[in-house]
Amino acid sequence: MLMRTDPFRELDRLAQQLMGPGTWSKPSAMPMDAYREGDQYVVAFDLPGVAADAIDIDVERNMLTVKAERRPVAKADDVQVELSERPLGVFSRQIVLADTLDTERIAADYEAGVLTLRIPIAERAKPRKISVGVGSDRREISG
Repeated sequence: MLMRTDPFRELDRLAQQLMGPGTWSKPSAMPMDAYREGDQYVVAFDLPGVAADAIDIDVERNMLTVKAERRPVAKADDVQVELSERPLGVFSRQIVLADTLDTERIAADYEAGVLTLRIPIAERAKPRKISVGVGSDRREISG
């Protein structure tokens, strides 16, 4: 049997019980990190204990939606749960993506409980050099 003495953990557990698990109509939030790495934008979501087939990723215009569901593990009849702190239910996060990102080429990878999305920066958003012509040596900008 496990013993705890952290009173704040108990308050967190009680709050979670009162609010209940996330549902598809009222999902819980999931933690994430977002950063730029070279010519791509990377977003990483913590989803420990979620099966890969329980993750749903959608992009509509520039709105990215990630939903995942952590289901209870089937237990035998003779199992008595002593402590249950890992949240179950539905988790969701929506992110508005900039127009400078190429939403047609998003790559998703799920490893060790972390969902990583790599979104390339669109070619039109990358910096480019524009040469200046003099007199009749004018050049048209292409791109």
